[in-house]
Amino acid sequence: MRVEILVNAGPGETRAAQIERGVLQDIHIQRDATASAVSNIYLGVVQRVLAGMQAAFVDIGLERAAFLQVSDMVRAEAGDDRDTPRIEKRLRAGDRILVQVTRDAMGTKGARLTTDLAIPSRFLVYMPHTPRIGVSARIESEEERSRLFDAVTDLKRALDLPGGFIVRTVADGAPAAALAADMRFLATVWADIQEQAQHVPGETLVYGDLPLAIRMLRDLLTPDVSAVIIDDARAWQEMIGFTRRFAPEFTDRLLLHDEATPLFAQYGIEDAIQRALQPKVPLKSGGFLIIEQTEAMVTVDVNTGGFVGTRSLEQTVLRTNLEAAQTVARQLRLRNLGGIIVIDFIDMVDADHKQQVLAQLAAALAADPAKTSIGQLSNLGLVEITRKRTRESLEHLLCAPCEACGGRGYVKTPETITFELFREITRRARLRPHDDAELLVLAPPDTIDQLLDSQADAFRQVCADAGVTVRLQAEALYGPEQFDVVVM
Repeated sequence: MRVEILVNAGPGETRAAQIERGVLQDIHIQRDATASAVSNIYLGVVQRVLAGMQAAFVDIGLERAAFLQVSDMVRAEAGDDRDTPRIEKRLRAGDRILVQVTRDAMGTKGARLTTDLAIPSRFLVYMPHTPRIGVSARIESEEERSRLFDAVTDLKRALDLPGGFIVRTVADGAPAAALAADMRFLATVWADIQEQAQHVPGETLVYGDLPLAIRMLRDLLTPDVSAVIIDDARAWQEMIGFTRRFAPEFTDRLLLHDEATPLFAQYGIEDAIQRALQPKVPLKSGGFLIIEQTEAMVTVDVNTGGFVGTRSLEQTVLRTNLEAAQTVARQLRLRNLGGIIVIDFIDMVDADHKQQVLAQLAAALAADPAKTSIGQLSNLGLVEITRKRTRESLEHLLCAPCEACGGRGYVKTPETITFELFREITRRARLRPHDDAELLVLAPPDTIDQLLDSQADAFRQVCADAGVTVRLQAEALYGPEQFDVVVM
């Protein structure tokens, strides 16, 4: 599989795109002012323990207190009562505790925490509190999995390290010497974290994850990656230095983009990002998807659109649904949509067709690095998916609620605003019942046009019934739903 990684580094913002077979699959954005806290380790201070929810609020120095559930705490350590894992038995307000962020703050919710720490390196993830060794499921060769498991087990025993390790996908084929170097590096990092935790004040960051550009190399640089292209000379030099130390065999794949055309524009990434912010996603067959993100869930509606097929209705529906399943998986990853996702496929009668669509969806989601699970196709043609969410969606990251519509996604028509204005004129006139009352109406031009044209007769009738004189003033800077009625 041909994979390319593009890195656009600019003042205050770094963007990284992952391209597979010429198609954008993933986009990562890191802004200095709003950098993600996921994977950071803090020395937190417990604010409140909620026994009824078996959770605690922990101050880690962010804008809002973070949230720790008892299920996200490591099992009792030495001296604890293993039979009473209730959170009030383990934490009290004011306690200092090492925690790691697993999900950024989203909306009104604070960051999600765990005490089961995980410290990543290139080939391994060290878990100082979890005494087990695992190998990434994406390494398919049983022989290689066995080799890696045995190598890490022997090295852990030789170095006498507590806890356990997860062998990452990029470790496929890595020599034992490289694994040993990673293990020693992680042991040093953990010792430093423990040392800091003894001396720093609470609400302090004691371990921060790598910058985005370096993190892309650590997590994604495999033999499948044909090129990593960077458009900033300083970032390129930093990435070269990292690669020479940890993956020297890939150093020649890091290329500096110094052409006049911006990197993301040349590869069509800018246009792809703009399309990923639109609710409508066209399918090659002529059908389309409508993707709507709400507070509670994400809904995906599949439509045949202009695709009429060539054989039969059932074959037309099957082909559209199969293409939609592939596209949905890519869009979820590209837009970073998570939580509960409901897909409304076009109704199918044939049971075999339903299984084909589900199989296509499962195969497409298998490449997604985020954890996903798929439900069965309901009688109504709905499929429920859950996808682990650790950071804000692309839409929430790049966009803000529309000031005109307040985030609804639509605005009232000028005619609707006109009738609201009539009611406000009547209300204001009743508050000041005298013969010479005069009102000034300030409204956007479209609303003023309604009052002077299609609603002119109704406007005159409202003024006569209210016994007021009304002057109109168009305000070009007013939003489509905005108006003011001023008593003169």
